[in-house]
Amino acid sequence: MESLRRIAVPVAAIAAFLAVWEALVRINGWPNYVMASPSDLPAAYAQFWELFLVGAWQTLWRTVAGLALAVVFGLLLGMIMGFSRVMRDALYPLLVGFNAIPKATLVPVLALLFIGQHDFNTVMMAFLISFFPIAVSVGIGLSTLEPEYRDILRSLGASRFTIFRKIALPKTLPEFFGALKVSVTLAFIGTNLVEIVSPHGRGLGALFLSGQTNSNYPLMFAVLIALAVLGIALYYAVVALERTFAGWAERQAT
Repeated sequence: MESLRRIAVPVAAIAAFLAVWEALVRINGWPNYVMASPSDLPAAYAQFWELFLVGAWQTLWRTVAGLALAVVFGLLLGMIMGFSRVMRDALYPLLVGFNAIPKATLVPVLALLFIGQHDFNTVMMAFLISFFPIAVSVGIGLSTLEPEYRDILRSLGASRFTIFRKIALPKTLPEFFGALKVSVTLAFIGTNLVEIVSPHGRGLGALFLSGQTNSNYPLMFAVLIALAVLGIALYYAVVALERTFAGWAERQAT
């Protein structure tokens, strides 16, 4: 019953959103060159399905690659900040300042630094925009670890790595997966920034630009929905991992 509820509630919410969208378009009498409706999208998917498949794969693998780099780098940076107050005080201003920079301004910088390296630029932007929540959440989780645990384990001869593996890592998992859910959406934003701002004819961003150039608004909205579907799929993949490795936190909360 619980599994059915977890599936039915999101599906019902999405159906309600599409129904409201369709109703707004029809009530206002907007033509599809002003605002496409959900009923306009199936024709776009049917006409350009091959381009959607290719573009979705190109966008997805670059996003996942950037997100994987963000996880590795964010974990390492979070560990450094979590276990060292000096490094935390030194790195936090730099991280906040970097995160405050509009990432769209970094796209032409990467394009000039790595001319023609489209895949690398896209993966790098997905990484640069998504590592911050992971690093901060892991750093906070480790810095708030109860000192009594450390003292007891050290008195028993445990190494720093053992303390991290046995106590710190399990405690930080809920914060890590919470940040990873945020980073998933940010990684997609980074990928599409490069595909749209610095076009190279690949990914769903290129398909969106094609629709914009040809004033094909149903195609443009179809691309947006496809991006949303990819984001939701990757989000629930993270949820599945969270239930596997940190399901105990959810059970304790209930």
